[in-house]
Amino acid sequence: MPLWRRTNAGDEECNRAVLVSESNFDHGVPLGRRPGAEKDTKRLHGALTRLGYRVDIHMDLNAQEIYTLFKTESEQPVKECFLAVLSSHGEEGCVFGADGMPVRLSHIFSCFNNTHMEGKIKLFFIQSCRGGELDDGVTVETDSAGSDIIEDTLSQYMSIPMDTAVMYATAPGYGAFMNPLGAVFLQTFCILLEEEGGGALELTRLLTRLSHRVAFCFEAKGRLLGGKKEMPCFVSRLTREVFPFAEPGRRAWPMDFLPSTTDLTNI
Repeated sequence: MPLWRRTNAGDEECNRAVLVSESNFDHGVPLGRRPGAEKDTKRLHGALTRLGYRVDIHMDLNAQEIYTLFKTESEQPVKECFLAVLSSHGEEGCVFGADGMPVRLSHIFSCFNNTHMEGKIKLFFIQSCRGGELDDGVTVETDSAGSDIIEDTLSQYMSIPMDTAVMYATAPGYGAFMNPLGAVFLQTFCILLEEEGGGALELTRLLTRLSHRVAFCFEAKGRLLGGKKEMPCFVSRLTREVFPFAEPGRRAWPMDFLPSTTDLTNI
């Protein structure tokens, strides 16, 4: 039975966040339990609620339930920003539902290419593996990647609507780390939102800082994975500067709508 919880930020139209997290998979599905997923969800819930988001939590949905959820969410009103987190096992181009069936990210993204979401900021954070490679933390030059990875990646990127940014926990073809204390990617994101002034950053600066923190401050431990790294990356189709995590009542104006320098002296 999926767990679900809503935090109501009032009856007025507000920014919304949907957290979809797979912790336990159906019997017979050859995917391991993800004990840190619940810790990630709890911390995200607290951080986003404090920033004025109405937060819905959905645990252990099957693939069809995830598709239905996002189709419904894409048609609901939102003030300025819609944020989604998908946390599960995955491969390039998809995450897995509790039933072990793939959920194509391109289908999720394309749901939001509609009139309801036109002009709204849409953010997706994807916590999942995108392949089986492990990052040794060295720079490698290559002329090409696997054709299947390139095809899946392009399909995702072409489906991303305008005014949307997608942040992935790792690069195409690589694994993402999860442990009982949570995923380094999502936990670091929460830390940045909780830090003094972190939420006031322009979005692309915040995401760049998130990539830097994970890439340079994290290193896996243990005999098998010791020394392995993780490198998040993001894709943006934003057309202006946005500040989706500034404190309620103190959100900065998008760059396109800033008054002139002369007008600023009269504020």
